[in-house]
Amino acid sequence: MIQLTERAVEKVKEIIDTQDPKPAGLRIAVVGGGCSGFSYSMAFENSPNMLDKTYAFDGLKVFIDQASLLYLDGAEVDYVETLEGSGFKFGNPNVKSTCGCGSSFQA
Repeated sequence: MIQLTERAVEKVKEIIDTQDPKPAGLRIAVVGGGCSGFSYSMAFENSPNMLDKTYAFDGLKVFIDQASLLYLDGAEVDYVETLEGSGFKFGNPNVKSTCGCGSSFQA
């Protein structure tokens, strides 16, 4: 199962509230690409796909496809703000190595 921190949920809900039309939820996926083989993807969705697993976090629906679940089991998504910038950060116990830029990984 994936976890979203309270800060991540609040930030996603804040962004969703600015969208028109308002999406049904957030899709989190693992996609091929990046210098280490895989990268994370986050996008708003109007409805889940038939084989998606749907999670609820304080009223926020998160959709994850079956293939991505294999790589995201036990992962945590946080929202961080630092001097260098802000954004969503994935903590994933399934990652064996990451690239220098930190945006892709190998499992």
